[in-house]
Amino acid sequence: MCRITRTDNNLTGIQRLVLDVLKLHHPSTIELASKLSVLDGIAGVNLSLYEVDQQTENIKITIEGDDLDYDGIRHVIEKVGASVHSVDEIACGNRLVEEVETLQDR
Repeated sequence: MCRITRTDNNLTGIQRLVLDVLKLHHPSTIELASKLSVLDGIAGVNLSLYEVDQQTENIKITIEGDDLDYDGIRHVIEKVGASVHSVDEIACGNRLVEEVETLQDR
């Protein structure tokens, strides 16, 4: 059973987050990844750049760890002038479950 509880307005029990984020060119994706990677509970961060225009970058951020603090992660992202467009994937529980391709996905 996936149980996400709310304590002091924080979501808990999250093991993986995949976020669609819009950011300015500065700070770099390297700097943002570094800032996120030092947060409590984060085991790893992956940033993928998928669209660039003159002033902004669209990036996908994948974060894994134990009991991720979504509000703390969002705070770091917003503090550098970026914004979370959407939460594209969330996983919680005792182990990570990978998506399985079905006939509808083909």
